[in-house]
Amino acid sequence: MENQVRRPGVIPGPQGRPILAVSPPLSLYVHVPWCVRKCPYCDFNSHEKSGDLPEEQYLAALEADLEQALPLVWDRPVVSIFIGGGTPSLLSASAIDRMMTLFRSYLNLVPGSEITMEANPGTVEAERFSAYAGSGINRISLGIQSFDDRALVALGRIHDGRQAMEAIEIAQRAVSRVNLDIMYALPGQTVEACERDLRKAMSFDTGHLSLYHLTLEPNTVFAKYPPQVPDDDTSAAMQELITDATQAGGWERYEVSAYAKPGEYCAHNVNYWEFGDYLGIGPGAHGKLSFRDKIVRQARLKNPASWMEKAVKRDGSHIAEDREVQWKELGFEFMLNALRLKHGVPRSSFTERTGQSLYAIAPAMERAIERGLLDADPIQLKATDLGWRFLNDLLSEFLD
Repeated sequence: MENQVRRPGVIPGPQGRPILAVSPPLSLYVHVPWCVRKCPYCDFNSHEKSGDLPEEQYLAALEADLEQALPLVWDRPVVSIFIGGGTPSLLSASAIDRMMTLFRSYLNLVPGSEITMEANPGTVEAERFSAYAGSGINRISLGIQSFDDRALVALGRIHDGRQAMEAIEIAQRAVSRVNLDIMYALPGQTVEACERDLRKAMSFDTGHLSLYHLTLEPNTVFAKYPPQVPDDDTSAAMQELITDATQAGGWERYEVSAYAKPGEYCAHNVNYWEFGDYLGIGPGAHGKLSFRDKIVRQARLKNPASWMEKAVKRDGSHIAEDREVQWKELGFEFMLNALRLKHGVPRSSFTERTGQSLYAIAPAMERAIERGLLDADPIQLKATDLGWRFLNDLLSEFLD
């Protein structure tokens, strides 16, 4: 093409469009949509179960969903699996075993891959957890949220503090890697109550902690009937307490809400944040897949019954969304993920994962650097301490 400029790391495609030279790492996300009870703060695709779970129907649909997706990811190595929900630990041990057998049969699963399953206290049984581990689950993420019984009632959880502690001990006996999900800035919570929750969580010495600020998400019960939550100053004091205590205890805050001991980063989530690929199967699951000349986002039907009915037809009707990401969107999408990581990502990965040169976002980078929000590091794309604290302000620079 006449007068075409070849920028480092960018291969010109048809009509000047850059194309991807290599495929990013690929993960698998599996959605299990059922819960015992829908929590009032939850905006995930979860549905209260009535009666026995339709395990046979679900597994048949999951296999059909995966089979139809195989041409999109054929022979690509899968570096991690995350079974989320909902409450996957509602599934029987035999269902998880069949699920893992399915993945090994169809996918090029890298030996030693991280395989995480979410579980909630109140659905935990020691024998079943051992069986999960025997099927290949090597990491369990427990939705503890709090050890305070009053806070758990306010959050609509089905477990109490004692069950939470028992669940942690059962998980630690079953697998070597355990994550605890803890929330703070809860209804009526004080800084002292937040510290008690944090100290209790840290006392189990798990390799990973996910510490989330409660947010009142749209289309939830809490959004319609908002509880009295701590003010901004109290929430900020809680965050400062969490940062200082976890650092002193040996956990590194490597992502906005993630804290890990050395070698205990969540590989699956890091792949998201580094703008890797992920295939999402199951009702409501989302995915991002890269091809030589485009990046595609998919979403499955949210309703479990509709997804199960349509997936087995094998005609693609179980897919609710299948769209190509516009090139003008890629800069923001990349930075939205990458800047969540404390140490950021190599600058070179922007071109590797988007097919674009950094020139595409150079004006936004310059503005963010001038505002003190983006580090001027010539090697890494990363937020400054100020930018990480006000991440939304930093990201807004890349919306243009």
